[in-house]
Amino acid sequence: ISMDGKGRATDNICIERFWRSAKVERIYLNEYQTINDLITDVDDYIEFYNHRRFHQTLDYKKPMDVY
Repeated sequence: ISMDGKGRATDNICIERFWRSAKVERIYLNEYQTINDLITDVDDYIEFYNHRRFHQTLDYKKPMDVY
């Protein structure tokens, strides 16, 4: 929920970008048999996203190397 006013796109830009990447790079590419399979894959993707994936906005570094 936006605290600055209705429709402020900048409020959630980081998490929106994360979920866009997660869907395109992982979730839409797989068929999950159970909700637990989906949850496990999302957990794995979060670990990958933060520890092994290079980010253009971080000068092609990994978040854990920058922060």
